[in-house]
Amino acid sequence: MYIISEREDGRWQIKKKGSSRATKICDSKLEAIAYCQKKGYEYEFDVKVGNSNININTKTVKKHKKLFIPLFIILALILGGLGGLIYFGVIKLPNFNFGNGGEEEHPTVIEGEDFSIHFLELGNKYTGDSTYIKAGDVDILIDAGSRQDSADTIINYVNQYCKDGKLEYLIATHAHQDHIAAFSSTSSRKGIFASYEVETIIDFGMTNSTSSTYKNYVKERDAEIASGATHYSANELFGSNKKHSNVFDLGDGTTLTVLEQEFYTKESDDENNYSVCTMFTNGGNNYLLTGDLEKEGEESLVELNPNLPHCVLFKAGHHGSKTSSNEALLEMISPEIVTVCCCAGSEEYTDYNYNMFPTQDFINRVAKYTDKIYVTSLSVDYENNKFESLNGNIVVSSNKDELNENGTYKVSVNCSNNNKILKESDWFNEIVYVDSKGSMFDSNGNKYTASSSGVSAIPRRTWPSYGV
Repeated sequence: MYIISEREDGRWQIKKKGSSRATKICDSKLEAIAYCQKKGYEYEFDVKVGNSNININTKTVKKHKKLFIPLFIILALILGGLGGLIYFGVIKLPNFNFGNGGEEEHPTVIEGEDFSIHFLELGNKYTGDSTYIKAGDVDILIDAGSRQDSADTIINYVNQYCKDGKLEYLIATHAHQDHIAAFSSTSSRKGIFASYEVETIIDFGMTNSTSSTYKNYVKERDAEIASGATHYSANELFGSNKKHSNVFDLGDGTTLTVLEQEFYTKESDDENNYSVCTMFTNGGNNYLLTGDLEKEGEESLVELNPNLPHCVLFKAGHHGSKTSSNEALLEMISPEIVTVCCCAGSEEYTDYNYNMFPTQDFINRVAKYTDKIYVTSLSVDYENNKFESLNGNIVVSSNKDELNENGTYKVSVNCSNNNKILKESDWFNEIVYVDSKGSMFDSNGNKYTASSSGVSAIPRRTWPSYGV
């Protein structure tokens, strides 16, 4: 049995009876009913009368069959007329998301959790990062890629949780477009800085960038500082330039720690190595996010943080590239859950199958520690701008009322599309055709098929025999 009830914000929620989590948040009562009917749920309405709540079971309609039949005919005529108007485009329906049609529920909004990290899809075909963290009443956003037009997607998602228009922390890991583009506004679209009051900004201490995206970021960041935001570059949290502890108290025993690595102050030929690295600690669990940090940066991170603990979650470095998530770091943190923010299989950066995100090298290294790998999005046809959800928005969460035997908070993963781990996905096991160099495309940019000459048929990815 499911309960449909109105929320304080005017939207309607569907909850499994006895559960504290909403299965679905809808904009209207009709949308909630449509969702339940689509899924075949038996449902009740939780209606408030005076100071009391009354459950109205939908089964009571059956007591009035004589009245129901003519009403059904009238309703059918009305719906038929509306159908014609919809078909000819006179009326446009909202885009209701009924999930993947499976039995497993994938809530659009996770409720009842004390701490949650959300790895977001970005609304376009490009790989990028944006991670939202909810820690009690504290709202945190790390990065805002992949392009400026991702701003609407990010804002619409964050607004489901952030109700006061305030981000207590905003973190920009490094100056690449796929991490900072949506922080800034354009003449036609508001960015993150224009949409929220920001209390504290933490960003990269070094950059080689001179791009317009970077300049726009700095302009709007400085305007936010002028309006009262506190700002720390990563290099100002360590050494002689230290202006604040590198540990930030988020309340209720939760901390945000900016981890030291040498490229906060040392020049690198690779912009990715300037990435701000953060670790969140909550309920005895550690969650590590390293931006696009490459091998050199990871080695420095391990060297300067010799007591780096086991991490229940690791956000894969650099979108699951072959140059990040290396053994020196993985051996120290031995992750249980790994999330990858990318459009899987996109030829945005390469035509070579095994080097497309998430890469085979990345999988080979992580497989030693866990098979719980989740990926946000999937590239369907890059040239024609077609993409879809792989796991979708990935939410890793916990609350203090659900404990493991050792006293740490239980951690769960809920994805907006499905909860399949990567190695069980259709994409992972798809057969593709490659030439002797491993490319999926000929010299004219045409994708190889079974009828192409001189090609081999191979699975997209393989799980190593030593993998867990």
